Amino acid sequence: MADAAALAQLLSATAAGDQAAFRRLYEASSAHLFGLLLRILQRRDWAEEALQDCYLKIWQKADTYSPDKGAPLTWLMTVARYRALDLLRMRRPEVELPEEGEDHASAFADDSSGADPEARAVEGEGIGRLQHCLEGLPDEQRRSVLLAYYEGYTHQELARRMEAPLGTIKSWVRRGLQRLRECLGE
Repeated sequence: MADAAALAQLLSATAAGDQAAFRRLYEASSAHLFGLLLRILQRRDWAEEALQDCYLKIWQKADTYSPDKGAPLTWLMTVARYRALDLLRMRRPEVELPEEGEDHASAFADDSSGADPEARAVEGEGIGRLQHCLEGLPDEQRRSVLLAYYEGYTHQELARRMEAPLGTIKSWVRRGLQRLRECLGE
């Protein structure tokens, strides 16, 4: 995995139409994006399709990346996350949601690796600081942020899953993200 400066340079060159830089960007980041897509979509064929769509979008929109607004990998993963959520919304009838009565612990047991979303969110990325900031969040904020951003749950699905009112879920996610921004900005 390339460092943030190298990814930013590759994104900049891609924005200028440099196909070789785009290929290097793909080689440096596709494994991370594919892992995220696979976690959210839970189907290899959908993840492969979404990955292709992501890189088409990245090729077209690389000029919109701004280093002062965040790390390049964060921008790339955001593109992937939104593509995955769009795909889920389009194919919603095919998506199996967990049963209503399922307990919260099982929400973290869907991955074959046995790791919970928090562990998967930081695995392989070497972002100890993110893990530290996540650990500082109250349980409900941490769980709602991770389920929303790493598992692709909508606010409505989180409300059902966590058995909390929709407004409360939105507050947990908003406050959790705000606290993460503050912690990571320190």
